[in-house]
Amino acid sequence: MASGIFAILDDIAALMDDVAVASKIATQKTAAILGDDLAVNAEKATGFLSSRELPVLWAITKGSFINKLIIIPIALLLNVFFPAAINGALVIGGFYLAYEGVEKIIEYFFHHAPEVLETVEITEEDAAVAEKSKIKAAIVTDFILSVEIVIIALGSVAEKILSIQIMTVFVVAIIATIGVYGIVALIVRMDDTGYKLIKHSNNKGILAKVGTLLVKLLPMIIKFLSVVGTLALILVSGGIFVHNIEYVHHLMPQLPIVAQETFFGLVAGLLVFAVVAIFKKLFTLFKLKI
Repeated sequence: MASGIFAILDDIAALMDDVAVASKIATQKTAAILGDDLAVNAEKATGFLSSRELPVLWAITKGSFINKLIIIPIALLLNVFFPAAINGALVIGGFYLAYEGVEKIIEYFFHHAPEVLETVEITEEDAAVAEKSKIKAAIVTDFILSVEIVIIALGSVAEKILSIQIMTVFVVAIIATIGVYGIVALIVRMDDTGYKLIKHSNNKGILAKVGTLLVKLLPMIIKFLSVVGTLALILVSGGIFVHNIEYVHHLMPQLPIVAQETFFGLVAGLLVFAVVAIFKKLFTLFKLKI
């Protein structure tokens, strides 16, 4: 009886060891997309009142966990019964990310709103609606990025038994969510930490200098992450097309992989943007006729 229990424990230990090794490999393979995920979500999670930053981040984090709880079982089932559908889902997600990235670029260069000198009062109701809208947009973008993280992690253990696949994908999903949003939380709270250091030191000494530096760095980091987040959307989408569409993969072999991903991400984003703009125009004309 005792030997049977020890045999079971030995099997569990061996399984956990295999999962740990597989999770390490999967995490390494998803490192690039995790970096992109951080940049995109840091940009999405900024722009709120200081008192609302952590509640908003918590709402997005919960949404991210729910996303992965939805994606992982579907991805595992598709991998077993209909593996071609995974590539299809990735490509559709790629078009969405490309559109988001290109829309940001066009918005910045062509529809950049001029600075308004007047102070416009925003009601609590309007602020709440804007907050919910931004949270929803962040969760939708997270869903697309989570699909790629899960599928890349799953692909790294495709030859393993199902139990290792399941546990590895769950481990990577947890690391991705906690790691990304934990770092985002640290970034957006930099200014509050800085102000506390300044207050604690009575604006004197090394602590005050560190606090001032943190306060000054925050807007620069947010702006930097905003740019990186936009570029990440283009690169991630382009990477999806290059690595999952055979024709695209062999279309420009002479170009470096980053150049290929950038090019195809921009082209796909422009195409989707044009289609969306046409539909919006037609919808507006249709409403006017009615």
